[in-house]
Amino acid sequence: MPLKPVVISLLFVAALIACEQETREVSSTIIVNATIHDGSGGSPLQGSVRIDGDRIVEFGELRPLAGEVVIDAGGLVLAPGFIDTHSHHDGQMDVYRHMPGVLSQGVTTIARGLDGFSDDSDQGTFLTLIEFNERFAAAPAAVNVVSFSPHNSIRRYVMGADERRIASADEIKAMSELIAADMAAGALGLATGLEYEPGIYSSTEEVIELARVAARFGGRYASHVRDEDDLFSDAVQEILRIAREANLPVHISHIKLADRDFWGTSDSLLRTLNDARAEGINVTADIYPYQRWESHLGVLFPKQDFSDEGVAQFTFAHTASPEDIVVSYFAPNPEFNGLSVAEIAAITESDPVSTLLDLAQAADDYAADTGQRGSSIIAKGMDEGDVAALMQWEFTNICSDGDHGGGHPRGYGAFPRVLARFVRELGMLSLEDAIYKMTGLSATTLGIKDRGRIREGYYADLVLFDPDKIEDKATMQNPTALSIGVEKVWVNGVLAFDNHEPTLVYPGRSVSRSDL
Repeated sequence: MPLKPVVISLLFVAALIACEQETREVSSTIIVNATIHDGSGGSPLQGSVRIDGDRIVEFGELRPLAGEVVIDAGGLVLAPGFIDTHSHHDGQMDVYRHMPGVLSQGVTTIARGLDGFSDDSDQGTFLTLIEFNERFAAAPAAVNVVSFSPHNSIRRYVMGADERRIASADEIKAMSELIAADMAAGALGLATGLEYEPGIYSSTEEVIELARVAARFGGRYASHVRDEDDLFSDAVQEILRIAREANLPVHISHIKLADRDFWGTSDSLLRTLNDARAEGINVTADIYPYQRWESHLGVLFPKQDFSDEGVAQFTFAHTASPEDIVVSYFAPNPEFNGLSVAEIAAITESDPVSTLLDLAQAADDYAADTGQRGSSIIAKGMDEGDVAALMQWEFTNICSDGDHGGGHPRGYGAFPRVLARFVRELGMLSLEDAIYKMTGLSATTLGIKDRGRIREGYYADLVLFDPDKIEDKATMQNPTALSIGVEKVWVNGVLAFDNHEPTLVYPGRSVSRSDL
């Protein structure tokens, strides 16, 4: 064969290979000069991470390829995107698809269905996971979403207005079928809010039976436990019983010691949890980094009796003073928004006990008449030493328990606050441990795969931030102020946050549990 045709053929093949290689290279992005925290809790390494499509394809000592996008991290921290295991940011997702308060914290995945509700409102109707997935596919958000099957919404859907009682066997069967459908669609497990209506009326036996449904699918159980105040120890024993009898992992949502009589007893609580783990119970928890909590007035009344002066007196003596309970939202009279119970009592020329009872009754009446939440309150109910001790437990991960428009700053500041307050200022956590508690541990606890770590083949959910500057700016007075210090955020390989603002792209996905 003549030499010239052979040479031409080889050149042609080489050109094809070069073109193909160039096409591949152009599709990739490399982040160079980064301090890489891989989400394992181990020491960081200096290097680069290469993204191609929605995946991490390489990391370590890398050189840019011809034609690929190069981003210089300037020595800043590159970590897996943070995972919010207890969020209410799915509420009003049609308005907040760009997720400014979420992305500015470095969060790339949020969990929904927590507290047992399928949207951000405890009056919300039941939305099946299939229905949610269809809506999300049609109008995705800027971040990923994982879902729990919501006990309260399902219970209300099955029992209707007659929900303030023990469920019948037929009703439990109907609830079980709905939970099974959610699990088949990819739900992580069952979530309850047993301090809220209608879950407050459920028996432990009901919850065990429903948790067994989640267990059959390899799921888990997450709970806002039945009491976070004087009966908290009983509530912890209840969730451990559910774990034993339903045979599944259990997770205590936003763990706290909210009764002042229990402040300083975090060591005792952790001994109980460690003993349970030694017994073989897979119990975990999440926590937000604040001393104040947010809920609604009804949560102060376990029996929903808003004429019980004893409960109001107990609240002021053990949970929070009239000065420390702020009514952040009061639908019957918005003029009370932002005022403490003590201030409202002075305005109405009443005493704090009567004022609390009147407010709770009016909010409950509003909710019954409109189907919408009647109130929100923010109360100082935790000791920072306990918050730090519980946060340090090796099986506690970070969450926000926040939303887009609530009065509590946690929805816009929880994750940066951990890094600013508990890592940089107090030294309670190392940077490696804090990142692990926001990423790798969170993914393991939820039961989702290929996220929460910087590894080859994992989804390219990443956050680039300055560890010396990251800080929450949201306050009680300005709860929606964006955090600072997060430079860039990628969701499934797409740059979703840059130059201190969302890029208005929507690469988020509805993520199923790891066995699907």
